[in-house]
Amino acid sequence: MSITKETIVGDLVAQDYRAASVFKSRGIDFCCNGNRSVDAVCQEMNISSDEVINDLNNILQQQAGGSIDYNSWPLDLLADYIEKKHHRYVESKSTEIIPYLEKIARVHGDRHPELLEVEQLFKASVGELAMHMKKEELVLFPYIRKMVQAQATKSEVSASFGTVQNPIKNMMHEHDTEGERFRKISALTNNYTTPEDGCNTYRVTLSLLKEFEDDLHLHIHLENNILFPKSITLEEQLLTV
Repeated sequence: MSITKETIVGDLVAQDYRAASVFKSRGIDFCCNGNRSVDAVCQEMNISSDEVINDLNNILQQQAGGSIDYNSWPLDLLADYIEKKHHRYVESKSTEIIPYLEKIARVHGDRHPELLEVEQLFKASVGELAMHMKKEELVLFPYIRKMVQAQATKSEVSASFGTVQNPIKNMMHEHDTEGERFRKISALTNNYTTPEDGCNTYRVTLSLLKEFEDDLHLHIHLENNILFPKSITLEEQLLTV
């Protein structure tokens, strides 16, 4: 894989998810804002694009090991995976994290008032994500599966929302909102660092929040950088037949 300063961040991670670790280590957004070049994001963050490219080349030259090639998956399989893996994760972890957040905000909120804002942000995110995922499960993903079937059977497919770009545009806008919300949570918690007076529950809660954000990054990446653009291409192919 040839990496240049003009390589698009999201495309690179779509081809090999190991690249995400390099971008994560430098705070580079590869999911919500993954449509920018390596050079553009490095200039914005005032870091060396040559060093980033060198690190990318080093990690991608290693054996793939357990790296999953999501980019090669059929679109209906990818939609199923996102729904069963990431949507279910959000649903289950949300109910686990909220009681912890409420507890540490109650116990430590006087000394760490930022916890009250973190609690508010996370609850808002959980509520918005629940509605967001339902729209995907009831509207967008079924249409993607229909397109895959239509391609296999050489039949026609249509949707009440017009082109697939319409719901995708809305989903990506909502992804941006959640990405920004978690950037605030990360900043408020000093990148999920437990303060010296934090208890074990405090530590566990921040660890769970970081895990939640990491999963959300992969979740959004799979949609923004792989599922959505390929769905748009597939629809265009079906319409030209």
